[in-house]
Amino acid sequence: MKMDVLLGLQWGDEGKGKVVDVLAPQYDVVARFQGGPNAGHTLEFDGIKHVLHQIPSGIFRENITNIIGNGVVLDPVVLKKEIDGLQKFNIAFKKNLFISKKATIIIPTHKLLDAAYEKSKGDKKIGSTLKGIGPTYQDKIGRVALRVGDILASDFDEKYQALVEKHKTILSFYEFDLGQLPELEKVFFDAVEFFRGLNLVDSEYEVNGFLAEGKKVLAEGAQGSLLDIDFGSYPFVTSSTTMAAGACTGLGVPPSKIGEVYGIFKAYCTRVGSGPFPTELFDEDGEAMRKEGNEFGSTTGRPRRCGWIDLPALRYSIMINGVTQLFMMKGDVLNIFKEIKVCTHYQMPDGSTVDRLTYELDSSDIKPVYKTVPGWHQSLEAVESYDGFPNELKDYVTLLEKELGVPIKLVSVGPDRKQTILR
Repeated sequence: MKMDVLLGLQWGDEGKGKVVDVLAPQYDVVARFQGGPNAGHTLEFDGIKHVLHQIPSGIFRENITNIIGNGVVLDPVVLKKEIDGLQKFNIAFKKNLFISKKATIIIPTHKLLDAAYEKSKGDKKIGSTLKGIGPTYQDKIGRVALRVGDILASDFDEKYQALVEKHKTILSFYEFDLGQLPELEKVFFDAVEFFRGLNLVDSEYEVNGFLAEGKKVLAEGAQGSLLDIDFGSYPFVTSSTTMAAGACTGLGVPPSKIGEVYGIFKAYCTRVGSGPFPTELFDEDGEAMRKEGNEFGSTTGRPRRCGWIDLPALRYSIMINGVTQLFMMKGDVLNIFKEIKVCTHYQMPDGSTVDRLTYELDSSDIKPVYKTVPGWHQSLEAVESYDGFPNELKDYVTLLEKELGVPIKLVSVGPDRKQTILR
């Protein structure tokens, strides 16, 4: 059996959590492979909105095993809060949530370092969520980080203190106030104690074992492809590999075991934080898009930057990931527009046009070249099948399929689990 991978193709916030929840009944296992509490996967069903940050989005399905893989950076405090929030729904996390001993732990001083680094950048800040993600990945690469398995060791406190002292040396250089550290540590150690009672496993054996048994596994990505540490709009990126390749390193699964690659994208574009965004709208259309789509970060609450769909960027993500199926989200947000624009090319500073994402995207004055198409300009609330779509929406889907060269198998027309149309 091969593992399928689901990931975002834009700058994150594409709606991955909802799709995982919809697809979950087809799978036995859902596994997170990278990122941390900077992710915010939103699910909505039975009139209730749920936001998950570290727990896989299959957690609401009783018969699904959920795995947090080695590629994730985990904040014990956030994880405890998430689990506490799930208690009222009678989620059997003791039975179906498993955490890799090789996952890296976020400690309180990682968050202080994050704030210190971001403040020092001034106007050139990258828009960090200040969750300690970047500094934790830095320690991981620097081979000084603490991992989940360390909390079971008798000398965990000594290892923790040694790392804190390293961090304090750096923070003293930035003259950063450590007054909040004692309270942060109290909450942290309470969460660590809770953490010790969870299912801590060698998850690479678990995942490969499930595949060997013929069970269906879905790898759930966080953030988006254009935020990848290598292939995203560097340096305005996250600290992990958000591509399909990250599912291999983040779960311990060989490339030969990758099956379908589901690429999720919005019918338009959004971005949180700093960085290039060629199709960003600064006019009333952009504001209307933000309001209609409720485009505010599920983790940070920050307003998202909004713009028209960007096909060169999508083609790039599809190529890098080897996407086999596309899922278009939030089609209903475009209900309000009589005309819709589609970016098909970029105009370079020298007047030439290109249809690919170039290295110069970060530094050049690149202008989007648009094709304008009719909007459907009506509610999609009553739509229950693809046949019920307005012709203009069908034409929009057909245009995107032709331009992108990959079939669009799912179209979402609302936030609820039921408002997901399979083609």
